[in-house]
Amino acid sequence: MKKMILCAAAAMWLGVAVSSAQAVNGVSVEGGSGDGADMARVGIQWDWKSRWFQGQNWHLGGYWDLALGYWHRSAPPGFNEDITEIGLTPVFRLQPNDLKGPYLEAAIGFHLLSRTSLADKRFSTLFQFGDHLRAGFRFGPKGEFDLGYRYQHLSNGSIKRPNNGINF
Repeated sequence: MKKMILCAAAAMWLGVAVSSAQAVNGVSVEGGSGDGADMARVGIQWDWKSRWFQGQNWHLGGYWDLALGYWHRSAPPGFNEDITEIGLTPVFRLQPNDLKGPYLEAAIGFHLLSRTSLADKRFSTLFQFGDHLRAGFRFGPKGEFDLGYRYQHLSNGSIKRPNNGINF
């Protein structure tokens, strides 16, 4: 729980620290659980400023997401209870042209784990692919706020066996 609080504090600090940086377009805070583990993550995003397949109301855009995460899973004595991860993910987003309202996104990125075990769950490599699907809603006067639900799967893509993944 202390690490979750530290992660939230880091997110607030990150928001203040990057608010004046011109290159950063967004800051994110995530929390979730899956496969018996809890996850907290903070990230920064850079918009690609590109619009593909632009129609009358919608377009395909995207951004880079650089994130730092923490996973926790209760474990018996002698087993590792936490993992820190860093990830870089290119994200494609189908969104309204005015950047407000509902959106859908999909992504496949790269993650590096601090350890190859989490309680009784074993990952055969520190390097993992992370793919996600997300549905959300942007709101605010300039569409500056975003609330969404993400399903994410991380695994090594069968680079090495066993390929035990984790879902959040």
